[in-house]
Amino acid sequence: MTLSPVLHSHTSRLSYADTDPAGILYYAAWFPMMERLQSEFMYLQGLRQDTLKDTHGWWTVSRATQCEYLAAAVLFDEIRIDLRIGDISRSSFKFHHEMVRTSDNVTVARSWIHVVTVSPEQKAISIPEGLRAQLDAWMQ
Repeated sequence: MTLSPVLHSHTSRLSYADTDPAGILYYAAWFPMMERLQSEFMYLQGLRQDTLKDTHGWWTVSRATQCEYLAAAVLFDEIRIDLRIGDISRSSFKFHHEMVRTSDNVTVARSWIHVVTVSPEQKAISIPEGLRAQLDAWMQ
């Protein structure tokens, strides 16, 4: 699989709140980190989730997510999460995330979030032309 360019990254150190009692990353801890990264990226692009409906007449919702755990991450590991665009279809696209431990450059997890464009009534719609152009540009 050919990966699109990294669009946005964030590096942070895992804290006690991210781990189970043994100090190993709690599997569900990745999901808020993934959502935070893609929300920040969209915000920086002028696509604020809280104003999309009013300014553009559409918004996005998460339809599905998946995470593949590849190596253990533990308390105080520094992790970089990279964001890329994945598959694009008529009314949806995927954000791909890769979590990399910076001390040894090991990919500890990979994931995606499937995002759907919807009308204000939350009915799936074709990706609006302006957003489609952005998605295509981000794939380059």
